[in-house]
Amino acid sequence: MTTVAIIGAGPLGRWLALTAAGAGFRVLLEDVMPANLHHAQELLRRQLGPEALRQTAAAPPAVAFVSTIEDAVREADLAIDCVPDELESKLEILWLLDRMAPPRTVFATPTTRLSIADLAACTYRPEKCVAIAAEASSLAGNPGGEVLLRTTARTSPETVALLERFWRQLGFTPVFAPDPVGPAAQ
Repeated sequence: MTTVAIIGAGPLGRWLALTAAGAGFRVLLEDVMPANLHHAQELLRRQLGPEALRQTAAAPPAVAFVSTIEDAVREADLAIDCVPDELESKLEILWLLDRMAPPRTVFATPTTRLSIADLAACTYRPEKCVAIAAEASSLAGNPGGEVLLRTTARTSPETVALLERFWRQLGFTPVFAPDPVGPAAQ
């Protein structure tokens, strides 16, 4: 089973957690604000049912709520940050993820303004970084539609394959395109 770490329990993080858990992924949801995690926990309990949040001897919960980035990414195959689309926030979260996640972990970062090639170049794994070029409202309001994923010249085929499976399982059609503003476009 693919484990997805979602960093940030705001509207996009909650929607991703709900959708990914509903699609059969194991989700670890993290937020630095306890109130955001509590709100997410209540929403997911109502939507998925309390059994989806309960750990049993036979299986881990579909969604687990964690209070540190390290706990979220320790077992993650895919880490999606839901921090503000600002350069400083994205650089900080990618720096933390890069240092705490296992080498296999792929990073996806929602951004409509920043270059994924530039952001990926600040990590030790630029081949595992992809941008989700969509606003939160367009994803949640367009189930079954297309999702644009921006890649770099260094994005690996394994990264593309993992994200292809993830988005298809969520019911979206992933469309991959090169980053138009970063070094990969040159």
